[in-house]
Amino acid sequence: MISVDEAVARVTAALSPVAGEPAPIARAHGRALAQDAIARLDQPPFPVSAMDGYAVRAADVANAPAVLNVIGSAPAGQPFSGEVHAGEAVRIFTGGVVPRGADTIIIQENTDQGDSCVTIQAASPAGKHIRAAAQDFRSGDVLVKAGKRLTARDVALIAAGDVPEVRVRKRPQVLVAATGDELSYPGEPRKPGGIVASSVSGLCALIEQWGGEPRELGILPDRMESIAQIADSAAGADLIVTLGGASVGDHDLIQRALGPKGFVLDFWKIAMRPGKPLIFGRLGATPLLGLPGNPVSSYVCALLFLKPALAALLGASTESEVQMARLAGAMAANDARQDYVRARAFQRDGELWAEPLPIQDSSMQKALADADVLIVRPPRAPAGGKGDAVPVIRLEG
Repeated sequence: MISVDEAVARVTAALSPVAGEPAPIARAHGRALAQDAIARLDQPPFPVSAMDGYAVRAADVANAPAVLNVIGSAPAGQPFSGEVHAGEAVRIFTGGVVPRGADTIIIQENTDQGDSCVTIQAASPAGKHIRAAAQDFRSGDVLVKAGKRLTARDVALIAAGDVPEVRVRKRPQVLVAATGDELSYPGEPRKPGGIVASSVSGLCALIEQWGGEPRELGILPDRMESIAQIADSAAGADLIVTLGGASVGDHDLIQRALGPKGFVLDFWKIAMRPGKPLIFGRLGATPLLGLPGNPVSSYVCALLFLKPALAALLGASTESEVQMARLAGAMAANDARQDYVRARAFQRDGELWAEPLPIQDSSMQKALADADVLIVRPPRAPAGGKGDAVPVIRLEG
């Protein structure tokens, strides 16, 4: 058996980013940038007022109160075309361009407005309430670096840089195939002794969430000729993911069925719990990741291996998102396998705490759904006491 870290490294090293394609910025949310997004203008492009009030010269109001002549106005989008001279003021509104000659803004609360003049009741230093040109960013600045999945904030930032279109990675095409004579889809008649194939729905949801596009092949019986259909359907896929058929005995079935089709095994079995039986290799030129069929095991393995695999295909960071928490209860010493313990998380005194769920059976999906984090227990980890610091991985949502 190999370690989790080695398995992740071997999976991600075998994958290269997919090709890029253009996307309008209005439709780029959630996509991974294939190249840096570069600003095309300064922001703000000119000095603007941060408040409603009057644009004046700081020297004219240094000894307030001062009475100034109002020579015009500058609402947002309607700049004042003239210049402010000694003894003059321009009525200005938030977002309005600061007129030439003015170097400070007097907020309207500190003024008494007349018909053609205004009394300034308080002094204001140069630059007060003015957003300088390029205060946010400059033309040519990198707004968002390649590899990042775009958030709504990223989309707004790029749009503010006058960028109408970005280059993003194509959504990786992931062929998903579940194997098992006992499986049926939700709502279908169940076979004698059969179970619902719940892992498929969850896996496809995760693939979409992590930026891929699932292509479901369906449920394949545990037959050589059925397993071979995976190879026949792999055209155009960037990654193949199988569910089930990874435990002792079934591994040979996959090899026998897919070996003649070009399958080459990289590794099988990882020193972890849940999810020890995991397969990785190549079917021809296409990487194949075989997840265990057990619902909790398949989810944990997807989080640990499929997520970074998709990140590698998107040219994004494949680093695991691990943070520290404090144990809310005691834990026994661990054995030789790296353990991923489902736990509830909560905040106390500004710190994250994790409370292990009482039952860790890998078939209990409701317990997994109720969990917030996975506590990572390295091999041979000593017993942990309440308050001890432990690494955790947050679950999606």
